[in-house]
Amino acid sequence: MSGRFFLDTNIFVYRFDDNSPAKQQLAEQLIRRALTSHKGVVSYQVVQEFMNVALRRLTPPMRASEAEEYLTTVFHPLLAIHSSAALYRQALNVHDETKFPWYDSLIVSAAMQAECTTLFSEDLRHGRRIGSLTITNPFL
Repeated sequence: MSGRFFLDTNIFVYRFDDNSPAKQQLAEQLIRRALTSHKGVVSYQVVQEFMNVALRRLTPPMRASEAEEYLTTVFHPLLAIHSSAALYRQALNVHDETKFPWYDSLIVSAAMQAECTTLFSEDLRHGRRIGSLTITNPFL
């Protein structure tokens, strides 16, 4: 994997899923690669979605201090795309072209704005190409 790559929220959620050890291990590897290679990217949306899950639905839920540490050590180095009018316009174009739901269109657009070649996600069709971006489900 030579280019930049984007990690969708489900990668981070599986990192904490003790009920799916194979997915948990793959997620851990992807996150570690993202951090050590400096080629992994997330958007503000991934951070927001993960924190919502982490603070409410993980078993046990993350404490605020744990979430702050994860934010600092994992998300801060990966966070490359923030909310902008350009991102929303591009997401509207992606939505129109692909018929993806709005939030998925935002994820795809963020990956494209970060000039990623791969979007790792379990939620979108594996192998689908949108411009120079390829969607890959790492759990297949």
